Amino acid sequence: MSVIDEVKQKIDIVDVVGQYVRLTKSGRTLRGLCPFHSEKHPSFFVYPEQQSWHCFGACNTGGDVFSFVMKKEGIDFGETLRLLAQKAGVTLSTKSEPKAKEKERLYQVNQAAAQYFHDLLLQSPESEKARSYVASRGLSIKTVTEFQLGVSPNKWEALKQHLLDIGYTEAELSAAGLVIESEGGGTHDRFRNRLMFPICDIRGRIIGFGARALDDSMPKYLNSPETPIFDKSGSLYGINLAKAAIRKQEMVVIVEGYMDAITAHQNGFDNVVASMGTAVTEKQFDTLKKLTKTMVFAMDADAAGMEAMLRVERTSRESLDKDAIPIFDPSSSKERPKILTYACISDIEVKVLILPAGRDPDDVIKEDTQLWQKLLDEALPVVDYTFNRVAAELDLNTAQGKSLAVQKLLETVAKIKNDTRRDHYLHKLSKLTGTGYDKLEAALSRIKPSRGRRQAEEPRQEAIVQALRPVFASPLEEYCLALLLQHPELKGSSQHPLPEHFENSENREIFVAWQKVDDLSSLKEQLDPAIREYVDRLAAKSLLPNQIEEKYADCVLNLRKEFLRSLEAKREAALALEAEQGGTAAELAKLEEQGIEVSVQLGEVFAAKGRKVRSKGGEK
Repeated sequence: MSVIDEVKQKIDIVDVVGQYVRLTKSGRTLRGLCPFHSEKHPSFFVYPEQQSWHCFGACNTGGDVFSFVMKKEGIDFGETLRLLAQKAGVTLSTKSEPKAKEKERLYQVNQAAAQYFHDLLLQSPESEKARSYVASRGLSIKTVTEFQLGVSPNKWEALKQHLLDIGYTEAELSAAGLVIESEGGGTHDRFRNRLMFPICDIRGRIIGFGARALDDSMPKYLNSPETPIFDKSGSLYGINLAKAAIRKQEMVVIVEGYMDAITAHQNGFDNVVASMGTAVTEKQFDTLKKLTKTMVFAMDADAAGMEAMLRVERTSRESLDKDAIPIFDPSSSKERPKILTYACISDIEVKVLILPAGRDPDDVIKEDTQLWQKLLDEALPVVDYTFNRVAAELDLNTAQGKSLAVQKLLETVAKIKNDTRRDHYLHKLSKLTGTGYDKLEAALSRIKPSRGRRQAEEPRQEAIVQALRPVFASPLEEYCLALLLQHPELKGSSQHPLPEHFENSENREIFVAWQKVDDLSSLKEQLDPAIREYVDRLAAKSLLPNQIEEKYADCVLNLRKEFLRSLEAKREAALALEAEQGGTAAELAKLEEQGIEVSVQLGEVFAAKGRKVRSKGGEK
């Protein structure tokens, strides 16, 4: 039995979900208000026998205990495994993650350093200058404590000696980036005479530090170096304190600096995080996408490179295989813009909040919280913002200006998959440039869609997502994955399952990673160490070498069939319960509509299987 199966057997999904949701028993299931969206009538169901959950409300999604914790905590599979293993009393093998203990020591030494800095700020007579600076920024004691702000003494080895005295080694201090090598040999403290900002991961573990000089030392801001637990490009300041508010408000606001985020939280805007002075990266986007579908960027109207960051430009079909617009590095030039990531237009709403000239969020919030709220309310979707920027740059009274506007903006409109939204912006472009709608529509039809997974992604947008059932092994899922791992040629198949068709979270993790790589070695690098041995077993699974493509096609159909059958059974149970307990007409109608959709999809599966049988008969 794998460690994942052992954790699943010892963890009861009812106990785990019950820590977040008030559940009431309804026959053989439990129900409650969905923790992932706001609702007054409970549409969230837990199935103890199958160790699964499903929301029939706005989410229309479900899963096992792993997927629930991943979605609720905004963490990945590996972190979820470690969290649940700790709850279950299961020891994770060091063979699965040989550096786990070393990483844990780094978290601990960072926590010890943060406590040392924090105590000095609050109590040391030598920290009066730092306390005066904090007071001048309007921070309360509660805020200082909540963010565990501190101060590093103006001494060469004060922190080092303190941490050595309480049992940490010099090697651990170096690995955590707390000390650096001295010119004459040995080591000394990295941070001296600076206001300290502990940086936490989404679980609240301290992974590094930001530090502001309290004198004329350069650089003004200094961060921890990259370590086994700290990657600045993947970190977001304040994410541990903001995640609950982000989910509740269904929106995150991204600012630039530490003080911007801290001041926002002190004034009740708890859904704010900071990118720590850099443009938002793909890793940071991935973290935020697990928490919300609405992201608001607070930007200085006069910031150098702002146009480059949000400029929508034509990208190669090879690099753009999803409904997205590029986000550019603000430090790159207009002539050679550097793409950092893509903001998805269809399922992620990216907005832009424009700050008054010369003022940052910290200034605005301290001076006028109502103005900040007004700016938030008036934040523009990035497509509208792009329209405004292009219109401001061009003379739309000239034929050349209109032509350039159409050229720049039609590519953006073409990337919008949602028909209603695309039509909205096509009308907007027609009105902006005075170009006939029919002409724009004709031009739009000539823009070829991106290659790659574009066609494969479309049914994913419409499919009912994630309804995972039992926690135990699924031979069909394992057989499908074994085929894919052992036969790379199947990558070119026209039909693949959707991630939600895999009932076990670990199988879904493998399939999602497989879609992004080209070989087994790269696949294993993408996965948590705890899954790698399982991948090896699948890759070594004994398979008959004949009719591989036909077997894989059957697997795809069968996975979809089992997924839809499970979803249909859960929906029917929910419908019966709603009818029994006097559900409203709207709620009953929604469940009926979902049932019709599932029935139609099941009919398509059976029709496809029938065609395959008839085809085989014809061959004979």
